Amino acid sequence: MLTSTIDEAQSQLARLISLAERGEEVIIAKEGKPVARLVSYRQAEGQRKGGQWHGQVRIAPDFDKLPPNIGEAFGLPAK
Repeated sequence: MLTSTIDEAQSQLARLISLAERGEEVIIAKEGKPVARLVSYRQAEGQRKGGQWHGQVRIAPDFDKLPPNIGEAFGLPAK
């Protein structure tokens, strides 16, 4: 892990990016305190799959009904 100041990072960004591409973690510090971390970008593996919560979540029958006081608070006419 390499630590760099903001000024160093600005002047050597291409070199720091090259280090990150090779797997090195670069910490950018301001006044001696870490404020950012530069790491290589990794694409998510495969597509996400749905359905993990199937049968475990219940939606109430009145889920889509807006209580009158809430609608009025947003300027909707009372029904």
